[in-house]
Amino acid sequence: MTRMALPSLVLSLLFFTQACTGKTDKTTQGDTLKTLANINTPVFWAEGHPGKLDRENWVITVTGACNKPRSFSWEELNSLPQTEVDGRLTSVTRWSSRGLWKGVALSTLLDEVGAKPSCKFVRFWSVGEVYDTSIPINIARLEKSLLAHGFNRQYLDENYGGPVRAFIPYLWGYKSAKSVVKVELMEYYVPGFWEQRGYTDSGEIEAGPCRDMNEGGAIKQIPGPGEVTF
Repeated sequence: MTRMALPSLVLSLLFFTQACTGKTDKTTQGDTLKTLANINTPVFWAEGHPGKLDRENWVITVTGACNKPRSFSWEELNSLPQTEVDGRLTSVTRWSSRGLWKGVALSTLLDEVGAKPSCKFVRFWSVGEVYDTSIPINIARLEKSLLAHGFNRQYLDENYGGPVRAFIPYLWGYKSAKSVVKVELMEYYVPGFWEQRGYTDSGEIEAGPCRDMNEGGAIKQIPGPGEVTF
């Protein structure tokens, strides 16, 4: 069902004032808030940078193993309950950026469309539908798994996957698809763009050195699988 579109100004105000859920940390708040660009987070588009994208007219279609497949406009995404979490985007090329990520919890989206019990994987498609990747539904339902539109209280731009990207801090960054236009609820696994090129299907984060972009690229150690928390 389509809801009445809110004026852009109202949506902008909602972005900064709407009540949030999830955990935050004082060290990421106040004057220390920086954009991904401010902390020199690398910009990388495997399939080519998409250029300027239209946030106000952004649409994400959810299809597949669900009872109520539908498309969500930018306004409709923002009308859903919003979640803000403190987490890290960690690249398989071994850099990691921490901040406050805001958007719609994937669990909320899955419930909104009535995901069927037969749904085992969530598949994301980026703008242009060249890049895709899939995650298990149990990972999608974890607290910090989002369709994110904001980082540190500012909208994500195209360099970093805006207007809306997947944010899956439990797995390598190639599982956090940028500029998402379609979400497929799958009953089986399909290898994605990077998985077909040799990256692991699981996307499990592996132990080893990693550059902490919040601290000028200082080398830190990832102890093992799971969310990076240094």
